[in-house]
Amino acid sequence: MEYPFTASKLSTRKQAIARHFSQASQYDNHAHIQQQVCAELISRITRKQHDSVLEVGAGTGQLTQLLAAYVKSARWVINELSERQATYLQKMLPQAKILIGDAETMDLGGEYSLVISANAIQWFDNPLSFIAQSASRLKPNGQLLLSTFTPDNFLQIKTLTRQGLHYPDISEWQSALDQAGFQHIRLSTQRFNVPFARPYDVLKHMKMTGVSTNQIHSNQTCGKQTIGEKTSNTQPFVWTKTRLQAFERDYWQQFSGIDEDGQPCVYLTYDVLMIDARLP
Repeated sequence: MEYPFTASKLSTRKQAIARHFSQASQYDNHAHIQQQVCAELISRITRKQHDSVLEVGAGTGQLTQLLAAYVKSARWVINELSERQATYLQKMLPQAKILIGDAETMDLGGEYSLVISANAIQWFDNPLSFIAQSASRLKPNGQLLLSTFTPDNFLQIKTLTRQGLHYPDISEWQSALDQAGFQHIRLSTQRFNVPFARPYDVLKHMKMTGVSTNQIHSNQTCGKQTIGEKTSNTQPFVWTKTRLQAFERDYWQQFSGIDEDGQPCVYLTYDVLMIDARLP
């Protein structure tokens, strides 16, 4: 089955993002924090009966599967960046319309009573734009529910490698929601410090969940380099033996601790931001 707006029409940066996630074949075995976040989003849905639901950035379907079990809707639209996930998502929700492509630029329709997204919009070139886009897609009294991350997300990686996405802070999200006309706004954060036996295991975990530290992938809105681009001032981040040794040493020195079994470990921080808002 062919789906609208396939990956061939994505920008170079979005193609790289789709490729990273499509290669993360063990994503669901490693994305335990993301699964918890999806469950928390589901718990915040104000009603189970909807006439129209849009999910943005479905990925492997962690949230999709929970939505299908929890919500009844006359119309479903599921968006995902990677064409590779289309058939799998369709099996989860056979009645859904699957739209493959860049949610930031493609037409996802409107008149939804619920717009929801988990762990996806931080990959937008301009994540804050999702707020105004969602306002234009929602019916009156429609609910927007999304999870993303704060500037403290993966703080250890940013500190040691100076690589990472730019995450808007809470005040920026609040301003975007206010300007778009949302009401009953609830912003909340939750921090997870995940232990790993070695710094190398942190890098492996990130790779298994689709996040690459081998290339710079800061958002364009900050004027920084994006995936696949090169500038005169900044070159793509490449691991060397010396750099990896320094990373291991500095990680142990700065971010080590003792896990619940009394064993030495290092931590990786997930700092999640939940956004729950309604149109009047």
